[in-house]
Amino acid sequence: MNAEELRNRQAPLKDQYRRQPESAILTLKATGKIGEGISCKVETGRAMVEAGLHPATGGDGLLACSGDMLLEALVACAGVTLRAVSTAIGIELKDGTITAEGDLDFRGTLGVSREAPVGFQTIRLAFNLATDASAEQLQTLARLTERYCVVYQTLTQGVSVKTTFTFL
Repeated sequence: MNAEELRNRQAPLKDQYRRQPESAILTLKATGKIGEGISCKVETGRAMVEAGLHPATGGDGLLACSGDMLLEALVACAGVTLRAVSTAIGIELKDGTITAEGDLDFRGTLGVSREAPVGFQTIRLAFNLATDASAEQLQTLARLTERYCVVYQTLTQGVSVKTTFTFL
């Protein structure tokens, strides 16, 4: 897809969202079903992913780890956003990789230490790109990729999460 094709696809959506702001608010959804043993089957829209315990918490490593899935979602969103932005502003990317790494202290999630936090303490997102773009273009690409990446913004800005339990 080139910049013109991207603009042509997005222009009617942008016009609609300007005219009817409420139409831009959508609810995305993920659903999981409790699986065998200690697992949860999650529908991804393309396939079923079965998540389980990370080996550092007693898992056997055969099932996806939800922490890994969070990092994978960040990489996927950042990669798609990077491609959309580079296309829109005319930067040719010859090749590239995006890597996310996160540091966890598993003592927290295992209840070994109340002082150890539960969750990622630091996440590092790295872009390694092959391009002939100027330094100024690359700064713009980086700024806009961070600005428009939904998962990045959610993680860095925080979000209210409301939990409900229904017992059958």
